[in-house]
Amino acid sequence: MTEERRIGVYICHCGSNISGKVDIEQVTKFAASLDAVVIAREYRFMCSDPGQNLIKQDIKELDLNRIVVASCSPTMHERTFRRACQEAGVNPYLFQMANIREHCSWVTEDPKLATEKAKALISAAVKRVYYQQPLETKEVPVNSSTLVVGGGIAGIQSALEIADSGNKVYLVERTPSVGGHMIQFDKTFPTLDCSACILTPKMTQVGSHPNIELITYSEVEEVSGFVGNFNVKIRKKARYVNADKCTGCKICQEKCPWKVDSEFEVSMGKRKAIYVPFDQAVPNVPVIDTENCAYFKNGKCRLCEKFCEVGAIDFEQKDELVDIEVGAIIVATGFEVFNPEPISQYGYKKFDNVVTGLEFERLVNSAGPTGGEIVLKDGTAPKSVVIVHCVGSRDKNYHEYCSRVCCMYSLKYAHLIKEKTDADVYQMYIDMRCFGKGYEEFYDRLSEEGVNFIRGKVAEVTKNTVTEEEGKLLVSVDDTLLGNIVKVPADMIILSIGLEPQADASTVARLFNISRSADGFFLEKHPKLDPVATTTDGVFVVGCCQGPKDIPDTVAQASAAAARVLAMISKGVVEVEAATAIIDENLCSGCQICKLVCPYTAINYIQDKEVCEVNEALCKGCGTCVGGCPSDAISLKHFTNEQIMAELEGLLV
Repeated sequence: MTEERRIGVYICHCGSNISGKVDIEQVTKFAASLDAVVIAREYRFMCSDPGQNLIKQDIKELDLNRIVVASCSPTMHERTFRRACQEAGVNPYLFQMANIREHCSWVTEDPKLATEKAKALISAAVKRVYYQQPLETKEVPVNSSTLVVGGGIAGIQSALEIADSGNKVYLVERTPSVGGHMIQFDKTFPTLDCSACILTPKMTQVGSHPNIELITYSEVEEVSGFVGNFNVKIRKKARYVNADKCTGCKICQEKCPWKVDSEFEVSMGKRKAIYVPFDQAVPNVPVIDTENCAYFKNGKCRLCEKFCEVGAIDFEQKDELVDIEVGAIIVATGFEVFNPEPISQYGYKKFDNVVTGLEFERLVNSAGPTGGEIVLKDGTAPKSVVIVHCVGSRDKNYHEYCSRVCCMYSLKYAHLIKEKTDADVYQMYIDMRCFGKGYEEFYDRLSEEGVNFIRGKVAEVTKNTVTEEEGKLLVSVDDTLLGNIVKVPADMIILSIGLEPQADASTVARLFNISRSADGFFLEKHPKLDPVATTTDGVFVVGCCQGPKDIPDTVAQASAAAARVLAMISKGVVEVEAATAIIDENLCSGCQICKLVCPYTAINYIQDKEVCEVNEALCKGCGTCVGGCPSDAISLKHFTNEQIMAELEGLLV
């Protein structure tokens, strides 16, 4: 016997967001006239407790078995109303939401048209919910181990938070040591704390924590599985040094005769072909650079092996593949700095003493190539320094977004230059963005230290030809406050370069099945309500791989992701979406087109049966496979042809 449909429709004013354009009273009367609608009500805020209680009360008193709420985006409150229905005894999949805010009142100028459109959207929702069927969600167990990818401050913070709770963490870093970009910095703004002094204790904790397995000089190669149960393959690259035997004495480094540019020193200093990237490295185990090692190039040398007293050098070492199982993944792969060379008018790589912000960090660092002395190429101290803001950021030719940290680190540089030299310092900026705690006060402090601020975009850097200033650099800037072109002679120019995604961000996105925003950074699930999760359940993004941010925001986001992971672990199970695809094996031809088009790798081919099947834990109900199947063997629960056609019919009423 077919169940009688008893539908309740609830129209929200959303303050004046909807009612300011839509005639709510007229729409409510229209909704009440639709087939199978038992009750239609309006309320100022349906998402409030009184609004939800109104639905629950009507379900019990009027025996409603299907509910439609016409309000805002389902992204905001679909879960809220589904829960209210469930608490009143109605299956949550017998609820339908009509978006009459974003799809109607906010985008329709004419109130009459907005009202008619709201009627159409509600009609479509009522027609659709008539054919919806109850579905049951499933629960899957959660593996209590976590994978953290990236050993910068974001990855370190996440790993420590989770490990301190007593749970296992695998921390994978592709360089020889954890630390990321932060360990390259001299001081942090606005407190001017020593960056290494803050970070090194955390690096040491990560290296010695009983619940953290630190896997450096390694990369994730393959990820399969689903939330709570991921299978991960990690390639541990050969160091050609036995980490268990190595004592960190560095004799191998001292005896190696081959020097190359150091990546850690941004090519401003040298390292050996066998090297530890920096003194505080964790783990403090050297790596042989096979591209520059004489033995790997021509079969000669092996001095490092000869002088290693403990026999830790192993030229026969091979890459190793490690399989691990984890319940959640935190991606903290960091950022790259913008290369200003394409902006030829700034003179980078063309003129001496034009350096990037990161190069200056190493120049001013006491552990850097000059021992912290700010000097020019000829070894003398600069008398005038120009700091150019927004290089590569807020520029339609390169990156339109603001990199957020450049203004503040530029101010930090000005302070350090003033502290260490007698140079005149000029800040050339578009506008100052000092948004964080203590940041504006730091800006005020620099103003009092005698730093010269010129508001304007730098047009060109040239060589000065004036006799008394000959050989100096000349910076031309359009001063928007004075209204004319100002030319400033400089001994050194610091380019405040912006942050950009890692070069392999697209590869990483495919590997972890996450999306990227238009600027190339990894895309979060919701920019306000879910800024650390992704559309792939169980995978989280933190730090600058999600977008430019400073250290406090990075640490806060890393802790937030750790809290999300710990919530999953403590619950022990995760709920899997019920609106998934299903394959009729009798109709499936085994062509595997569905497997090829599935963006969530949720479809497997069963060799014995020569058919495909859906892994419901991975499926997100996107419907791509349904559209791609030439045999019409796939249907999508909660989005059946009958439901969709009914919805279209309702729109056309």
